[in-house]
Amino acid sequence: MAGRRAHDPRTAKVIQLYSTPGSDPVAEAAARRQSGKRRHPSQAGHPNTDGFGRQPAEVTPISDEVQLPDEALGVEHVGPAKPSPLLSLDGVRTQIADALTGTASYLRERLAGEYDVDDFGFDPHFTDSVWFPAIRPVYDKWFRVEVTGVENLPVEGGALLVANHAGAIPIDAIMTSMAVHDNHPTGRHLRILAADMAFDSPVVGELARRIGATLACNSDAEHLLRAGELTAVWPEGYKGIGKMYKDRYKLQRFGRGGFVTTAIRTGAPIIPVSIVGSEEIYPMIGDLKPVAKLLGLPYFPVTPLFPWLGPLGAIPLPSKWHIHFGKPIATDGYEESAADDPLVVFDLTDHVREEIQQTLFRMLSRRGSVYLG
Repeated sequence: MAGRRAHDPRTAKVIQLYSTPGSDPVAEAAARRQSGKRRHPSQAGHPNTDGFGRQPAEVTPISDEVQLPDEALGVEHVGPAKPSPLLSLDGVRTQIADALTGTASYLRERLAGEYDVDDFGFDPHFTDSVWFPAIRPVYDKWFRVEVTGVENLPVEGGALLVANHAGAIPIDAIMTSMAVHDNHPTGRHLRILAADMAFDSPVVGELARRIGATLACNSDAEHLLRAGELTAVWPEGYKGIGKMYKDRYKLQRFGRGGFVTTAIRTGAPIIPVSIVGSEEIYPMIGDLKPVAKLLGLPYFPVTPLFPWLGPLGAIPLPSKWHIHFGKPIATDGYEESAADDPLVVFDLTDHVREEIQQTLFRMLSRRGSVYLG
């Protein structure tokens, strides 16, 4: 990220965020999570993770550079584990009915003009009434997403969520957005900082903006954080979602630490986010670079099913997901000038990256079946 702020948020150089308070909000959240989602209280153990419900399995870290800590773990899950049978149809019809009801309500309010759109094109009415109901079945029934660490998200005010990236296409960004909204006590929205390619297509770009995404540039990122928004970035960028299956859960380089510069300048806390399950939806075993270059893509994935089975092979595999929000890393103690100090930026960048990497390995060591968990 450049040291000075860009003057034009639409043409600014893409920063190196990527590689190249009477109601009871907690009671309301509990009602939204009747399907079995729950928040898990922190226990003793690693400062950024808890026990994940089962004893550690015998695992070999994918990277020899990072070792699993040998320490006692707290027990995070209390009572029986949440069942998550693959392709369970329980509640699917209810979700479809809710989606249709929400769409009808959306159309009525839309015609009456009872909605707002912010300066970046974010449409909360569309997001809550159409988008989330549409993707919730995938979130609940296909990926069966489990969420922990929600207590680490601020009830109000800005924060920068930093997550690992994987999956050939950025489905993890969509699932993380859903996880924040459906599990946060006040149902907050997550504003996603996306690469410029997401806005090149008129259809995809328009949808991305309507559901809260914006260009990962200096001015947009700072504007959102100063406005008190929960903002998310995936610093691995294309190197993360386009890495081979053999390199799964091994974090790639976090660019030049642009996200740290933004956090320091705005005083926003950094929340490490660790996602397990995204690496297995498209096990990438090859990259057809000539085809990618011809299509203007950063890579063209080859998986055990794609392109051999055509469109059918493009359906993501139903891996079991776990998204963990780690403890916030404060940045308000830094002077603003620290944002221009490479040593401070690189040190904090490495700290955030290491937190996510260690958390991933601990989560993987307590993981059950990849697809039947």
